[in-house]
Amino acid sequence: MKNAVKLLVLGMLSFLGAGLLLSGCKSAPDLTAANAQVLIQAKYDLTPAAGAEILVDLAGMGRGATAKYWTRTKLYPNNYWADFTLNPEGKKVLKLKNGGDLIQWHPLNAGDKDYTIEVVTLSAAPLKAHDVSDPQDEVGGTKSASYVETISLDGVPNDLKVMADGPGNRLSSRHVATFALDGSAWKLQSVN
Repeated sequence: MKNAVKLLVLGMLSFLGAGLLLSGCKSAPDLTAANAQVLIQAKYDLTPAAGAEILVDLAGMGRGATAKYWTRTKLYPNNYWADFTLNPEGKKVLKLKNGGDLIQWHPLNAGDKDYTIEVVTLSAAPLKAHDVSDPQDEVGGTKSASYVETISLDGVPNDLKVMADGPGNRLSSRHVATFALDGSAWKLQSVN
């Protein structure tokens, strides 16, 4: 009889302990794609926006000359090398990646379609997060979601936007964000 009472008491204590344990556990809040996007965008909004780096090809050089961003100041004897100087209009909207105001257009040959120079917009080009996937559970209690990061060219003159659409420029890229539970809320842990 003593053993039966002991088993009954142990059974009740186990049952009560399990009930207390379960009532003390709070499930993690749901992390939706929309919530994840808000967390990623909040990080981007806190990061100071810089100018967009744009590779300018031969077509872009012509567009920049038409927009009066630069003027040819020297043509070399081979007739495909040239130097250009930034105009006041160009200095209002861009700077050269390497500094200064002289563009040395020196492709390998007259048919070199891969030659570019790099300019940076003076208008800030903030990052935007979109197309966030549904977060997936990862090892260690974290969650991850893939998304697209895009450089926003709002406020950048149209001629520079057209140049940015040229070959070699990547205005969007895919990333993966990792989220961790901090207390009772999800926090952005890292972006790769």
